[in-house]
Amino acid sequence: MKFLRDPGLAPIVEKVEAGQRLTFEEGMQLFETRDLNALMRLANLRKEKLHGDKVFFVHSMRLEFTNICYVGCTFCAFAAHKNEERAWDYDPDEVVAQVGKRYLPGITELHMSSGHHPNHKWEYYPAMVQKLREAYPDLQVKAFTAAEIEHLSKISKKPTLEVLRELQAAGLAAMPGGGAEIFADRVRKQVAKNKVKAEKWLQIHREAHSLGMRTNATMLYGHIETLEERLDHMHRLRDLQDDTQGFHAFIPLAFQPLGNTLAQNLGKTDFTTGLDDLRNLAVARIYLDNFPHIKGYWVMIGSELTQVSLDWGVSDIDGTIQEEHIAHAAGATSPMKLSEQGMIRMIQHAGRTPVLRDAYYNELQVFAREGTQAAD
Repeated sequence: MKFLRDPGLAPIVEKVEAGQRLTFEEGMQLFETRDLNALMRLANLRKEKLHGDKVFFVHSMRLEFTNICYVGCTFCAFAAHKNEERAWDYDPDEVVAQVGKRYLPGITELHMSSGHHPNHKWEYYPAMVQKLREAYPDLQVKAFTAAEIEHLSKISKKPTLEVLRELQAAGLAAMPGGGAEIFADRVRKQVAKNKVKAEKWLQIHREAHSLGMRTNATMLYGHIETLEERLDHMHRLRDLQDDTQGFHAFIPLAFQPLGNTLAQNLGKTDFTTGLDDLRNLAVARIYLDNFPHIKGYWVMIGSELTQVSLDWGVSDIDGTIQEEHIAHAAGATSPMKLSEQGMIRMIQHAGRTPVLRDAYYNELQVFAREGTQAAD
């Protein structure tokens, strides 16, 4: 690589150029190098070998059907107790009505993840999916994190595989990647001790993949985890993907430091830095060689940095969303939604080719690649 300044990266450059897999130690070198220019170029090289200059987005809607939750994750500012004034809880018919209020022509994906409600019966969940599919047969329902699936297993007294089967039969198209947080036990005990354990999270996604259901995977970073624990998280995902090939995308989620117990206990008010966000995305793109996409989630890092990330290995920028509450409750300063035209311009002005996809990553429309000016 012509512009390499860190000679220690030379063997890694050779591997990436040859399409070879990196070891854990080499992944740590990427996290630790100060040669950010080389890191960016390596991530972009791996991304362009997969997708050329294409960047994917989806015309989507986000809906949280309840914010009532008993789990008590310390990083969360979204959850409410059922008697709080700010709590909401929609029954299946109200969920359909809420979708109707937000629905716009062309939306293909409905993304739903919510709290672990202490009182809903199991039947509530397949009924909600079925009613949504009946009312909007062209809408692909991507819903229920692995943490939620474990909760549904407990209340239904059914194995998680059977829960997934019945939800799929009701019309569930795909699973989001939430609930992963950081897999390392040391961190998990402090930030999500009552949530699904790492091994169970991985098992549930393995089961979903065995049913032909595609899923995503997330990682919450920028709080108390070490760089080794970030890479360990990616490594476990890479191992599972080797076995199943069921993941669509890896989505790093930047910790939002407002309104949650974890930030208060740490005395933390600062957001992750742009360079940390970009480095994390680049390392993910290079290390997760078997993941089709690395997603720059504009809700967490902002649309401007998301645009920059398209040179750092990112090939997907999520969707239009319509309305998002989980990240914004914890201090996200991004808009609640973006228009389809806004997403197209963001990609075009970065010198890339926008591709409208659906929840299955089918290409619905490829737009022209245009100028390279800053997005407006």
